[in-house]
Amino acid sequence: MTYVVTDACIRCKFTDCVEVCPVDCFYEGENMLVINPNECIDCGVCEPECPAEAILPDTESGLEQWLELNAKYSAEWPNLTSKKDAPEDADDMKDEEGKFEKYFSAEPGEGD
Repeated sequence: MTYVVTDACIRCKFTDCVEVCPVDCFYEGENMLVINPNECIDCGVCEPECPAEAILPDTESGLEQWLELNAKYSAEWPNLTSKKDAPEDADDMKDEEGKFEKYFSAEPGEGD
């Protein structure tokens, strides 16, 4: 098992999860984070830290696409090991539906 970041993270990009991760398995895209499934130790400390509820265990049904997306982009995006400020409109974006289709960017973030 591993944890995955879903589309609820897009344009929220809160990094509370990064701050508590003991193995630094988060990677930063332009407008979301992903978890490297090969580095995640399944400790679960990140899940309750996410204000957008974007982190879920891959054992929940229907998360296959998110597992693939996390694996793909964690290999391409820079590692993020410390907390950053969320975007100014992050709270407004938290509950928006269909964020992947509207806003997803494959561009990398800055990382550390």
